[in-house]
Amino acid sequence: MARTARLLTAAEAPTAAAAAAEKSRPAAGSSSSGLRSLSSAASSLWDRLSVIGTSVSRLEKALGDQFPEGERYFGLENFGNTCYCNSVLQALYHCVPFREQLLEYYATYRNTEDTGTEDNLLTCLADLFAQITLAKKRTGVLAPKRFVLRVKKQNELFRSYMHQDAHEFWNFLLNEIVDIMEEDCRTANNSPQTITPEEVPSNGVANNLANGVTVGPLVTLVHRTFQGILTNETKCLMCETITAKDETFFDLSIDVEQNSSLTSCLKNFFSSEILNGDDKFFCDKCCSLQEAQKRMKIKKAPHILVIHLKRFKYVEQLSRHKKLSYRVVYPMELKLGSMSEDADCEYSLFAIVVHVGSSPNHGHYVTQIKSHGNWLSFDDDTVQISEESTLQAFYGSPRENCANTEHGYILFYERLGGKS
Repeated sequence: MARTARLLTAAEAPTAAAAAAEKSRPAAGSSSSGLRSLSSAASSLWDRLSVIGTSVSRLEKALGDQFPEGERYFGLENFGNTCYCNSVLQALYHCVPFREQLLEYYATYRNTEDTGTEDNLLTCLADLFAQITLAKKRTGVLAPKRFVLRVKKQNELFRSYMHQDAHEFWNFLLNEIVDIMEEDCRTANNSPQTITPEEVPSNGVANNLANGVTVGPLVTLVHRTFQGILTNETKCLMCETITAKDETFFDLSIDVEQNSSLTSCLKNFFSSEILNGDDKFFCDKCCSLQEAQKRMKIKKAPHILVIHLKRFKYVEQLSRHKKLSYRVVYPMELKLGSMSEDADCEYSLFAIVVHVGSSPNHGHYVTQIKSHGNWLSFDDDTVQISEESTLQAFYGSPRENCANTEHGYILFYERLGGKS
């Protein structure tokens, strides 16, 4: 994929040198016991994945004494068109709750020296994260070749050299992890898990939750980190009976409007609507189609709230998709207020996947990450310090045909207070 924007040229990137890890080093906030278990597989990790490191990188010099103890900042090599993959991987790696759970799971259940289990996307992802976490050097460039090959093998959509959608890849990766972990659970126990209704995942698709105990799949690290529950309430305007249905989600895909804010777009997403005409609601109490009022609200907020801004819209007159470069201001701190049953629910922005380009069919992806109070820009193999003030450049354009084509596409918010 042609790279339409670079923060540093390839020639300006740090000089490469080989790096290897022989023993574990806990990442900030992660479990040291889990990483000690991972260290037994470290030597094979280095054989399977290539790493390029630097003696003292520009990033280390720039951060100086502010470089977080135990943290690692690695760029990812682009294999022609894999920036969509790299951008999502960086957001996931720097989602600390997900990273810690993945490394713990891998150390406990997926130690290749003990199981001899065939590679899958989950083991490849865990290898990737473990290699970064266990690296002796604090910065460098990693070539995630085995992971990318596994992605292409698993899904033909990502085999071509055409531009791919980062949000589609995000959905694919999370659903694949869920499927693998659920299959592992079935294999280990020879029976499905019995769990409570709130724990039943739908992987982003509406899922009716029954009352009482439900037989369903395992609650995975994906559900614990990203799953929330929406409540759809429909009120019959004839008898005023309210029908409620719950559905789970891993992210919210919301429509965007020109010169708006994320909060206003979310309020539109959760606003009530009247069902009439051909859209009338069948009321069980009235036993007939009736006009009704429908509203939606977050019943259970996720630990990590992922918001997808729908910037790619199909235009019938053009018979193709068009990128919406609309200016949408997103806050550093997000309060859900009346959109959630927990009105005090508050989130802090920590990652932004940015689409660079004027068309859905070509362009580039980069990721802005907030790590230990510092904003960093991850552009494939290049990692450098960013500033919070520069994030405004990714809000969008106040009018069409602006020179700026860098727009926030996927936003990652972490819930404050640890409650979820």
